Amino acid sequence: MTASDAKADLHSSLQSAREALLWKLEGLSEYDIRRPRTPTGANLLGLVKHLAGVELGYLGDTFGRPSGEPLPWLDDGAEPTADMWASADESREQTVALYRRAWVHADATIDALALDTTGTVPWWPAHKNEVTLHQAVVRVLADTHRHAGHADIIRELTDGAVGISEGKDDMPPGDSAWWASYRARLEEVAREAGREAHRDA
Repeated sequence: MTASDAKADLHSSLQSAREALLWKLEGLSEYDIRRPRTPTGANLLGLVKHLAGVELGYLGDTFGRPSGEPLPWLDDGAEPTADMWASADESREQTVALYRRAWVHADATIDALALDTTGTVPWWPAHKNEVTLHQAVVRVLADTHRHAGHADIIRELTDGAVGISEGKDDMPPGDSAWWASYRARLEEVAREAGREAHRDA
């Protein structure tokens, strides 16, 4: 595999995850895209905001290519979770546009540099903060797919929508009654396994 093939493969997988994440916002209200759905506050728009910073950091600042985008959640004194949620005056449009600009900036870095180009991650400890572009892209790719997975679950909990894009749910066929029966069967299996473990203890 050539370096250009490797870049193309990495970029294709990254772009797929980016688009899947943004699709999870489509058709939802302002409340639902901000609504915290886990005990730690995970929410859809916050995931988009967070990943914009991830791309601008790892595929910008790390290689001496700052974007110039203001990221106030990185300022001294900002709360530790400031990048994980959007305030009421940070619109969906603003946040999504920032994420898309982060893609453009990150893609320009990927295009301009060889995969073995080294950079320095400013927020990592000095003794282990050197990375290659290849390593940085893999890091961003892993983070994006991980958070797209979080978004999958949040969206399903919100309105039942599943899949990676419109018309592509990658799920076995079944109506709501089938899925309710399937879920009930899994619940019973889990309870049975719990009873067996209790008896064996």
